Amino acid sequence: MNTIANSLLARACALVFAFLAAFGSSAQVPEFELDRDWPELPLGNKWLTGGLGGMCIDQQDHLYLLNRQNVVEADLDGARLAPPIIELNPEGKVVRGWGDPARLGGRLHDCHVDSAQNIWVVAAATGYIQKWSHEGTRKLMQIGESAVFDSSDGTRRGLPLNSDNAQFFLPAAIDIDGTTGNIYVADGELPGGNSRIAVVDRTGKFLHQWRLARNPSEGDIIELPHCLRISHDGLVYVCDRRADRIQVFTLAGELVDIFDASFTAITDPAGRDSGDRGSAVVLAFSHDVEQKYLYVVNQNSVRVDILDRSSGEKLGSFGEGPGRYPGQFELPHAIAVDSLGNVYVAEQEGRRVQRFIDKRDSAGRLSN
Repeated sequence: MNTIANSLLARACALVFAFLAAFGSSAQVPEFELDRDWPELPLGNKWLTGGLGGMCIDQQDHLYLLNRQNVVEADLDGARLAPPIIELNPEGKVVRGWGDPARLGGRLHDCHVDSAQNIWVVAAATGYIQKWSHEGTRKLMQIGESAVFDSSDGTRRGLPLNSDNAQFFLPAAIDIDGTTGNIYVADGELPGGNSRIAVVDRTGKFLHQWRLARNPSEGDIIELPHCLRISHDGLVYVCDRRADRIQVFTLAGELVDIFDASFTAITDPAGRDSGDRGSAVVLAFSHDVEQKYLYVVNQNSVRVDILDRSSGEKLGSFGEGPGRYPGQFELPHAIAVDSLGNVYVAEQEGRRVQRFIDKRDSAGRLSN
């Protein structure tokens, strides 16, 4: 039996357990409403942001936005260019902004705040990942050389090697195993780069790697591990963007399950581009200890899908689809959840971040 067939069997079992667990339970699927008063505006000192390529959150519910600074220059007549990294407190007020674009690297894509409040930053146009002090005053570590890619000639134009080393090629996402301190990197954000999950230890030493699962008939589907998050129970969730699904692995890289993330176009797709953005682009876990739900950014429907984490079943969605009005999204590209269950969505084209509040909390549900 192949790995994908195994995953289907595992999913069937998970569905049975999920049903049994839900039977007789009063738990309700989360429902979210937009917090129209968040963040506090204007940001900083009349700051103007470009596309928000990534986002992460720390233990104090401070949010860190990765600003790509690709603004319309004429708009700077009425604003100041916001720094690459912007920290917001839970009230939505700017705490600080920092970062030198030349040192951070191009196409900021993901970040992670570790237990010591250091910030790990992934710039997708590079071959490295970096660790910075909380205030951004010191670069504490870089894994991978600058101006070098894991390619046949060491350049961006070379063929991807997916080598057994800690040099990357267009990395997309990062997370850290809280038990071992091992660092997991989704290495391969665009076609032409690498296509692996690479694992290094806390010192940057390469440990092992694996690829996304493919059946022989799926060889034409490009492997793009676009997101990566580790759950409390030690599972690695990876966005298989081009296949519109989420693949679930153990920390050692063994395939556990595959969740389909399909969508249905509202307008007839005949004669136009359709379904090319991806239905599983980035994800986050719900804030409860069991992390019962997955919140998945679906760029095709331009909404956030709510999945049961044990089965992959789609339970609902939120967000009002494409647009620039409150509650709508323009190419959502990052998602985070705070300790109260609030969900934050940052947009690349919309160039903003919005907060959605779980209505169950406002109705009196006890939080974990």
